[in-house]
Amino acid sequence: MFFEPVNEQLLRAIGVGVALIDAESFTFRFRNPTFAEWFGEPITGETIDQVLDGFDLASLAEQLEQTGEYAIETQVRKKRRTLVIEMTFRRAEYKGDVIIVLESQNISRIRELETMIDTYAGMVERKARDLEREKERVEKLLLNIMPKSVYEEFKTFGVVTPQLYDPVSVLMLDFVGFTSMAASADPTVTVSELNEIFTAFDRIAEQYGCERIKTLGDAYLAVAGLPHPNPDHARAVAQCAVRFIRYLERRNQSHPHKWTCRIGLASGSVVGSVVGVQKYVYDVFGPAVNLSSRLQALSDPMEITCHADMMGELIDEFDLADIGTREVRGFGEQRLMKVSDKPARRRPERDDAAMPAQSGL
Repeated sequence: MFFEPVNEQLLRAIGVGVALIDAESFTFRFRNPTFAEWFGEPITGETIDQVLDGFDLASLAEQLEQTGEYAIETQVRKKRRTLVIEMTFRRAEYKGDVIIVLESQNISRIRELETMIDTYAGMVERKARDLEREKERVEKLLLNIMPKSVYEEFKTFGVVTPQLYDPVSVLMLDFVGFTSMAASADPTVTVSELNEIFTAFDRIAEQYGCERIKTLGDAYLAVAGLPHPNPDHARAVAQCAVRFIRYLERRNQSHPHKWTCRIGLASGSVVGSVVGVQKYVYDVFGPAVNLSSRLQALSDPMEITCHADMMGELIDEFDLADIGTREVRGFGEQRLMKVSDKPARRRPERDDAAMPAQSGL
């Protein structure tokens, strides 16, 4: 043996597979028990490529000549388990004799852990994407029920401070005969058409700077001047109202179901806030909301009723017809006006917002 007995004892005792290989013939000159356990007992004159199937001796010789080191990974089947063995070849000299020292380590557990980490990382990444999609879905839902600035406050602080908005103008719309229609028609068709109409209303409201606050059954509530002040709030809700009527008139010409509505407009103050704890919603309260609801109920089908106090803001752009004094529940005797678009303004072209859509309520 060409190395000291004490060194041989050490190599046999360690848990790393060690072999010594002749640098010229590539035959094994020594292998410790750990190496023999993985790759078999030594056979006289056995070479590396005989022990390791498909081993490239030329690459080994070239790499050792250039750098003095060569590393590979190989797999060994032992007792129904596949071991991953990392093998490092190094050139060395011992008492003038050139040999190759082969160090082998079982890295199966490391590779298993790496695989587990990769799997876990992939799972975490998928969960992160799912959470991001869920966050976007929740944000979209919240933005559908509250103004953006209110949503930002709610997201940052978890609560929304009630705000007084004064003055604003409120539009309240309700459909005529919706209850009987819902009872007699296919509910899928009714909901689909209501969805299409409200989507078109949303587009019109956005076009004129109004904020849709909520839909409640067949009722539609929008406000101008909230959350940001708008000096033209009265004209904004009136523009929306006449275009809602125009959209329904055009739609009814090509659909079997005829939708007719009543609309009430009122100006004044409202309080806006998020209400509820588990099922929260943004809502507005106040005299302007109540009055618009009462005026909607007093309107004739496909007509718009407003309070006379709005006349000064609307008279230049709309036809206003004085319908006299009426008893309004909760407000007493009130002078009311019927609002309609001026004939010269009723252009034949179609509103962009009147295009049907398929999004949710």
